[in-house]
Amino acid sequence: MVSTPTRPTAARTPATGASTGRTAGSKTGTATAGTTGTAVPAAGPRPAARVRGWYRGFWSALEGTGKSRNGSTYYLILGSTLALTAIGIMMVLSASSVEAIAAGESAYTAAGKQSLFAGIGVFCMFVLSRVNVVWLKRGAWFAIIAAFILLVLVLLVGRSALGNQNWIDVGPFTFQPSEAAKLALALWMATVLHAKAKLLDQAKHALVPVVLPGAAGIIGLILMGNDLGTAMIVMLITAAALFFAGVRLYLFGIAGVVLAVGTAVLAITSPNRVCRILSWTGQTCADGSDVNYQSTNGLYALASGGWFGVGLGQSRQKYSWIPEAHNDFIFAIIGEELGLIGTIVVLVLFAILGTAIYRVVVAQQDLFHRVLAGAIMVWLLGQAAINMAVVTGLLPVVGIPLPFISYGGSALLMSLCAIGVVLSLARAQMEPNMQPKGMFKFGPAGFAKVLRKQAAARRGTQRPAAKPGPAARTAATTPPSRSAAGSSAARKPGARTPAPKNPARKRS
Repeated sequence: MVSTPTRPTAARTPATGASTGRTAGSKTGTATAGTTGTAVPAAGPRPAARVRGWYRGFWSALEGTGKSRNGSTYYLILGSTLALTAIGIMMVLSASSVEAIAAGESAYTAAGKQSLFAGIGVFCMFVLSRVNVVWLKRGAWFAIIAAFILLVLVLLVGRSALGNQNWIDVGPFTFQPSEAAKLALALWMATVLHAKAKLLDQAKHALVPVVLPGAAGIIGLILMGNDLGTAMIVMLITAAALFFAGVRLYLFGIAGVVLAVGTAVLAITSPNRVCRILSWTGQTCADGSDVNYQSTNGLYALASGGWFGVGLGQSRQKYSWIPEAHNDFIFAIIGEELGLIGTIVVLVLFAILGTAIYRVVVAQQDLFHRVLAGAIMVWLLGQAAINMAVVTGLLPVVGIPLPFISYGGSALLMSLCAIGVVLSLARAQMEPNMQPKGMFKFGPAGFAKVLRKQAAARRGTQRPAAKPGPAARTAATTPPSRSAAGSSAARKPGARTPAPKNPARKRS
């Protein structure tokens, strides 16, 4: 390719024209002419850099930057949480109504209890969202001691159901202390790791007392109640806290090997777990039973739902084909009644919740805040991922509920309280004039009010100050007399100003 000369003189000298073409190509940056006259296109940004640029641009346009942050992260967390809770109450009513009627109870029994705990949980969530998280740090040791005491009481006076002993009867309700232990452990680990921040590069300070005896004691008490699923979630919370605290990565490799060996030992020593693993791999148990029928019928429910489902309340698998359909396998009922579209909506809501919480985590400068928010994020999203993997047959059956959706008052209450802690951190990132003040002023109306405040503040900062005129400058530099000040202060609004008296006029 020969460069086109820009001047008539360059056309008579080919060497000059070639050099001119190379210079032009190097200035524009679109092509570079070589010695042979060929053009080489300049390298553009890499795909990963483009994705990061689009991501940052999207969130900057959505939330703003600097002092113009409108708090969209706060409202995304709040909105997705309330939406998932509402979907959970609706699906609990649909999935539990048939078995409740068959047992001679009201069809609204389970949904009524779920709604009651949802109301209490939403109230606690908004209370915690208005509390400074630093105040929670003072009760961390009390919370972890209370968690140990409750877990011991479960083994002594607790109630056993479906092979697991992890409930305590409190009047007409049942409470699951292992759910409260998740939040207490996350708060306690964040407090201890923050206090030992300068010593975490040493293995003994990173593991003691966070892992030994803290997390290991909680996991041991839960396993004594034969609840492997909850113990797995507590392991995830512990690993997340250590990761966000900046612990050396080789410790995670050692912990992974130890956990793999421990899981294999627990699986081999339990015939029920061995049978579940064999059924999951397509084999038959030694006694000929199929304990994987729950997952099999869950797949039938997802397959029969199709794109748009069979209709809300029209599930067939909830007629005792899926045990605990309103609890661990409620995602299968969602897929059957609402179809693939319904399951995608739930996945999108969890993705929005996880992305918004992740933005809160990465924005934290304090180690305590970062560890606490990161542990809660991994807790909720990890539990949701494992539940969906079990329902879809990707993992063997373990008793893990779907956060905000599965039936269970203790799990719903503690999940909403955890979201309240994250909302407190997200609210602290907003400008003071943009923060929601009232406890119950939330939703689209509150978000619109925040946007109006932001626009008004922006207009106020951009409006130039008017220069004072000559009369204003004269009035500002001239001190008022005492009589004038007194008369103006005593004069009523709207009254006429009396004419000044003429001192030269004689009195009659």
